[in-house]
Amino acid sequence: MFFKPVSVSVEDIAKSCNATIINGDDKLAEPINGASPIESAITGQISFIDNPKYLKYLAQTNASAVFCAKKHLDQLPKHIIGLVHKAPYKAYGQTLAMLYPTAMRPQPVLGEEGISDKAIIGKGVSLEENVTIEAGAVIGARAAIGSGSVVLSNAVIGCDVQIGRNTTIGANATVVNAYVGDNVIIHNGVQIGQDGFGFAMSAEGHHKVPQIGRVIIQDKVEIGANSTIDRGANRDTVIGEGSKIDNLVQIGHNATIGRHCVIVGLVGISGSATLGDYVVVAGQAGIVGHTKIGDGAQVGGGSGVHGDVPPGEKVMGYPAISASKWMREAAKTMLADKRDRKNRKKG
Repeated sequence: MFFKPVSVSVEDIAKSCNATIINGDDKLAEPINGASPIESAITGQISFIDNPKYLKYLAQTNASAVFCAKKHLDQLPKHIIGLVHKAPYKAYGQTLAMLYPTAMRPQPVLGEEGISDKAIIGKGVSLEENVTIEAGAVIGARAAIGSGSVVLSNAVIGCDVQIGRNTTIGANATVVNAYVGDNVIIHNGVQIGQDGFGFAMSAEGHHKVPQIGRVIIQDKVEIGANSTIDRGANRDTVIGEGSKIDNLVQIGHNATIGRHCVIVGLVGISGSATLGDYVVVAGQAGIVGHTKIGDGAQVGGGSGVHGDVPPGEKVMGYPAISASKWMREAAKTMLADKRDRKNRKKG
């Protein structure tokens, strides 16, 4: 494991996530020195049980403490400290952040803080205190970077870009034509603010339409490795507060992503599409341009969305339809296929 854990007491862990301690009133000061899956955890480590498939490992685990729901308490061995929580995995995640604080975001490649003398800093750049810029990074003229932010090796920050506080820009990432908020994580290889796919097409050829908008990334957004977010064509591309974007996602020009959305790997969102707040788009789904996905809607993996989706609706398939209707149709198809196979065997 690359991350060295911090030792935290059972009592401090329980308090941090508001868990109830079982079998451990006399072990409150016992240190927890790491975390591991339930089947491989050793003494001194913490684990969790959430999925019933892993309950078979609970009786034989060597973990010192286990997060679990109240309904699983009857299967918890007496020698194991139970940390009862209504959302064991969430509590486990909060504990991981305590034990492995450096795993929360990309760390300096060279392990050094401050401004490297091998970084290239343009004229008129504004840097607040405690900024780290690693070797090979390029900061364009008049850019501004807030306190506590980190720009890793070979990243490029374009002219006039503004980056907020406690934000991390991963190695080999490029951020141009953009304003980035506070507490943002941009992973390695992300490309932000390049031209969108804008052409006026005709029989005489395809004429490039200049892209003149920006990318606005609000606070607490996380963007996975090698994803791309195009600058706006004639208005801004916006990523709302708290949204989480997986690796290898493409977001086109003028798109608007609401607050606290989840966009999973290999999703493509075409230009001028609008997602409301708390939208979930599962892997490999595609969303056609100029469509609107309502607040809280969910798009199933591999789906193709060609029209607006009402708030709270779940859609699946290509073209995407109501998830309940898609499942009924899929069941009919599977049943018909089963009958056909039987008939072929008889024939």
